[in-house]
Amino acid sequence: MNSDRIGLLHPGEMGISVAATLQNGGQTVYWASTGRSAPTRARAEQHSLRDAGTLAALCAACPVIVSVCPPHAAEAVAADVLASGFRGLYLDANAISPQRAQRLAQSFASAGATFVDGGIIGGPAWQPDTTWLYLSGPAAAEAATLFAAGPLATIVLDGPAGQASALKMVYAAWSKGTTALLAAVLATAEALDVRGHLETQWARDGSELATTAAPRARRVTRKAWRFAGEMDEIAATFGAAGLPDGFHRAAADVYGRLAAFKGRDEPPTLAEVLRALLPTTGLDN
Repeated sequence: MNSDRIGLLHPGEMGISVAATLQNGGQTVYWASTGRSAPTRARAEQHSLRDAGTLAALCAACPVIVSVCPPHAAEAVAADVLASGFRGLYLDANAISPQRAQRLAQSFASAGATFVDGGIIGGPAWQPDTTWLYLSGPAAAEAATLFAAGPLATIVLDGPAGQASALKMVYAAWSKGTTALLAAVLATAEALDVRGHLETQWARDGSELATTAAPRARRVTRKAWRFAGEMDEIAATFGAAGLPDGFHRAAADVYGRLAAFKGRDEPPTLAEVLRALLPTTGLDN
């Protein structure tokens, strides 16, 4: 696909790494600074993104737009793009249910624009073979050419829009869902005064949880604010497939209780994590 101007919504920690791969392929990456935070502005400036100012200006300048935003905002962002008159190729790389991806595909098709469904698995893509962007829909192969320079790798799935999002949902259902469950297990054990005994039994069993459970619960707090919405998307995915959705509704609640740790440079202590999950227990530091 020949396009030297790509609009990125928005350059967060993941989005800026996506922008870097696009830049590696020779594209100029634009963003819209209106309403964005100071850290986002600094990130965009550091990586030489070109500021279009407003969303409308970005949509007018760029024939391709890539959306990397929190799951709850995905449809609103897409609607704003269409309302701005955009009729190019729109790649939604957000952690949304396949049902939402299909609705977006229909909206873009009705407007005469092209929609590509995307799902990112892995952390920010600064090293090869660490992060994968799955793509689906009729224009998925076309969109994949934009990322050929890496290090973000692309994998095109057969089938309609929604397939990439479906894979993202079932992958994160385990990787992030089990971390939420683990944090809840630690908090419950703490509330019942058996956490030390639990960790001892894990060690007797030869389980790595004896040493990894607490660090996992502490590390995940940094993105808990974002993962809460992702768990809701996974719950909707499970429900549409005829499976119980309560596992991940509860995980969304767990992450919601940890959302206040957003923006901290260092992970909270385990005591802080447990206190956030059990706000009425009065745990010591």
